[in-house]
Amino acid sequence: MDMSQARWRKSTHSQQQGACVEVADGFPGVVPVRDSKDPEGGALVFSTTAFGAFVESVRAGEFGEV
Repeated sequence: MDMSQARWRKSTHSQQQGACVEVADGFPGVVPVRDSKDPEGGALVFSTTAFGAFVESVRAGEFGEV
């Protein structure tokens, strides 16, 4: 998957110096995710369904305080 033109963004909840991930929009059916501290290190790609379930679980507090 060519992500050379991806526009990466961090959550508005991310701290300036904290451990953050970035996501890229505009890839139909998938959500690319990368480590903001290592942008050249590659990305993991999740289905939109799987990533949506993860986000909802975070919001519901299923992983404790994040």
